[in-house]
Amino acid sequence: ERVVLRLLDRAAALLDLPELGLAPAAAAVLDRLLAQSHGIILVTGPTGSGKTTTLYAALQRLRTGERNIMTIEDPVEYQLRGIGQIQVNPRIDLTFASGLRAVLRQDPDVILLGEIRDRETVEIALQAALTGHLVFSTLHTNDAPGALTRLLDMAVEPFLISSSLLAVLAQRLVRRVCPACGREGPPGAEERAALGAATPAMLRHAGPGCADCRGTGYRGRTAIHELLVVNDQIRTLIMARADAAAVRRRATADGMATLRDDGLAKVCEGVTTLAEVLRATQDEG
Repeated sequence: ERVVLRLLDRAAALLDLPELGLAPAAAAVLDRLLAQSHGIILVTGPTGSGKTTTLYAALQRLRTGERNIMTIEDPVEYQLRGIGQIQVNPRIDLTFASGLRAVLRQDPDVILLGEIRDRETVEIALQAALTGHLVFSTLHTNDAPGALTRLLDMAVEPFLISSSLLAVLAQRLVRRVCPACGREGPPGAEERAALGAATPAMLRHAGPGCADCRGTGYRGRTAIHELLVVNDQIRTLIMARADAAAVRRRATADGMATLRDDGLAKVCEGVTTLAEVLRATQDEG
């Protein structure tokens, strides 16, 4: 037998958008997306990658008192003042889909749907995004392009996706170099090969460990991101049911920084190490 406990520190302070570690360019784009009146924004990544933290930060940015904001979650991780929150309960048939239908009858402006798990839920969410609601939700995919193919694999009509999806934000967590014992030093051969022309003369390396970091050389975490904005070219690919590789090629050609790109930038800034970035993005090859 095995028991797994998920501990939620409800006393912990929620993060604001500037504290999420978004690159300035991605943060500016996200700000513009949050100003939209309708559409759906997806946050994707593996379990424990900080998706809920990011969504809560977005809701706090939108919580001005002028919008009716409601959430459907499993579970409600933190109480958000001024926001209506519903926790799903399958025992009374309160699922994400039924909860979303109930919320739509309460004239919301912004809806957070904790997770998209099935076709019924995603189709209701996309229809809500098409009818004047700004919708946020999460998917479990490895990267941003993978979210598009996941929706197609759920038998969602391409026109629904292309006409309602604003963007997909993929993220992973990496450990921060301990500020107490981290050390400045020249980059090694592996770092020079990975960073190329952007390699700085000195990098911040994980230290030997100290009391502050419990001997690990790292303290705290930050996120690396990949923001895929759905433009006309991406919509064309969605309508053609293109695979994730084709979407990725188009998005990077349009200027999307990949998870690894963002991670390497944080290595150059001394936030984390190459080993951490490679661990978090090993599926990129």
